[in-house]
Amino acid sequence: MREAAKTIENQIIAWRREIHRHPEIGLETTRTAALVSSALKEMGIEVREGVGGHGVVGLLRGEGSPGQEDSGGRARTIALRADMDALPVQEETGHPYASEVPGLMHACGHDGHVAMLLGAAKILSGMRNSLKGNVKFIFQPGEEGPGGARPMIDDRALEDPRPQAIVGAHLGSLWNVAHGKVGFRAGPLMAATDRFDVLVQGMGGHGAAPHTSVDPVVVASHIVVALQTIVSREINPTEPAVVTVGVIEAGSANNIIPDKCVMKGTVRYMNKDLGPFVSRRIKEIAESMASGMRAEATVQYHFGYPPLVNDAEITERVKMSAAKVVGAENIVVAGQTMGAEDMSYYLDKVPGTFFAIGSSSEAKGIVYPNHHPKFDIDEDVLHLGSAIFVQACLDFLGG
Repeated sequence: MREAAKTIENQIIAWRREIHRHPEIGLETTRTAALVSSALKEMGIEVREGVGGHGVVGLLRGEGSPGQEDSGGRARTIALRADMDALPVQEETGHPYASEVPGLMHACGHDGHVAMLLGAAKILSGMRNSLKGNVKFIFQPGEEGPGGARPMIDDRALEDPRPQAIVGAHLGSLWNVAHGKVGFRAGPLMAATDRFDVLVQGMGGHGAAPHTSVDPVVVASHIVVALQTIVSREINPTEPAVVTVGVIEAGSANNIIPDKCVMKGTVRYMNKDLGPFVSRRIKEIAESMASGMRAEATVQYHFGYPPLVNDAEITERVKMSAAKVVGAENIVVAGQTMGAEDMSYYLDKVPGTFFAIGSSSEAKGIVYPNHHPKFDIDEDVLHLGSAIFVQACLDFLGG
């Protein structure tokens, strides 16, 4: 499979660069979706467009004798997923194929994800006569926000036929995976990403007469400190969690005590059971702290992407497939990160795995982290991603 992917490496890189030149953000990935759809149709793959908005789902029906069957006696199906959206970042790489859209850039490797999956589709489409099952290709907008996975799932991206496994990959350096290495981790890999807003209502006054007012800035300061005890004193130390207040807004002049203060923050955790607990404690602490200081706090809590949890069995199987491509010596354990990914929604519905491909290269000066204006990927690893996808499909469908 590595050799097969190497023969189309130039095409994979060309796809990546074309997408990189024309980044699109959020759910409005019309141009990228059209490119994907056109490429899949040229391969003879069934295409469904406009899934959940601008998502694309391709279906390759294998014509070989089924290796394994699902519970209904039908040929098995495996799904592969890639995200298509970019970021509101002004590119600073200086590449001849740099973004042509001011203020937008593929700064997280999604252009490479799409190219790798198209590469896998091209290889697999040439093997349909012997393919022992179906492969579903899911190309999703909006991973960086507001979240394109759930609309696609609601629009039956995982149905007709329903896959028995789903696999995705990510480029970059988020999991401390070195260049050319492939990282896997069973269980929790990435965190949930919730957010909260707190409005502290006090009573304004003159800065020289604080006793005649209720200072919401002081109240908010106490709330910030108290919220840190949720993680440090109320959650098991073996359970990763973060509560961060990233915004505090109040006041208009140095000698005026404002009447209100707004706080905004994020919550991250690996255990999905922590979500309801943390949301309740933020509300209780903020409201009681404010009340005790003669103010009033109003809390709004917003649940975001759930934790990304890899299925142990599928992770082990794909890891073995990857070892056939890159060698067992290049398989490593991916580090956990409190970053988030809406691949988690698919993994809530179908057992699967999300793995990391190390695409940084000190030798080539590709050292900047994901979301940086100078972020880049070493294109030499792209064909490896395609090859791993293909090998995982063949192994899963063939049993």
